[in-house]
Amino acid sequence: MKPPRLRRPHRYWLSALMIGTGAGHFLSPRMYQRIVPDVLGNAGFWVSVSGAAQVVGGVLLATRRTRKLGAWWVACLMVLVFPANVQMALDGGLEGSPWPLDSSVAAWLRLPLQISLVLWAVAEARDQPGSRGRARATSSTASAQSP
Repeated sequence: MKPPRLRRPHRYWLSALMIGTGAGHFLSPRMYQRIVPDVLGNAGFWVSVSGAAQVVGGVLLATRRTRKLGAWWVACLMVLVFPANVQMALDGGLEGSPWPLDSSVAAWLRLPLQISLVLWAVAEARDQPGSRGRARATSSTASAQSP
């Protein structure tokens, strides 16, 4: 006998991660401003925008009706902020920050972590049992109403 399948609670972990790190952009903006590539200009603006975008993605991902949109949002956002993580690696970490943020090794290891977050979000976007369930309910309702 197979144990019952859990309802994929890890999507809520991704949601919480996005909301938490997004809030961190507002609680410790200087830390994030240091990794915004100079070519983008006003680092404070980009930190606020990316922090808000992470919170929005986390909320969208946590809500059943917007879960698929939220998952794609998070995947795209992680791709868009990847240059900041590359900048941190090139800078050798965040000098003067507590470990592991000041570590060059940790900064380079963060890059594959970022890629895994993109893949995690894409997997969540593609695995939407609620969406398929609604489609079945709609088609069964439609067939029940037809003569």
